[in-house]
Amino acid sequence: MYVMTTATAPLPAPAPVWARRAAHAVALCAVPSGLWRIAMASGVHVGYSDQVLRDVFDIPGWGIAYVVGLSVLTELAALFPLLLVSDRWRPLPPRILAPLAWTASGVLVLVAVWQLVVALTVESRTYMSSGTAQTVWGIAFAPLFAIPALMITVTWSYAKRHRTRGQA
Repeated sequence: MYVMTTATAPLPAPAPVWARRAAHAVALCAVPSGLWRIAMASGVHVGYSDQVLRDVFDIPGWGIAYVVGLSVLTELAALFPLLLVSDRWRPLPPRILAPLAWTASGVLVLVAVWQLVVALTVESRTYMSSGTAQTVWGIAFAPLFAIPALMITVTWSYAKRHRTRGQA
């Protein structure tokens, strides 16, 4: 009796070019906001007064670690879709990775809606010192809103490729 293992299982079809591009776009969409946060932590004037940086964000202080850490975690999370299009590195089997990717996609949609509500309704905009600073902030954070749609398309492609493999 021959038992098929992951080592002997046929490999799924490679990810389509559009899915690879979407996965890379997710990683790139997180870069502008991360650079903006790192600039803020470094003392570059990003539109907040020194008093707001001290009182609201605790910069200088622990706020620097928080803001830089948030940037690093955001970028690491934005690299996750690359696992879904990788032909070489598979840390988790598809039966675990596919539901994880769908869950991440759903969470990203909820976070995007929540961030949009926060950005448009609460005091976060009132801390900015000028309209130019708000515009720069908006440009830096706008690409983050593309991530949920990109993640859903990459996840759909991954699930489709691995579901087809399981049915064959």
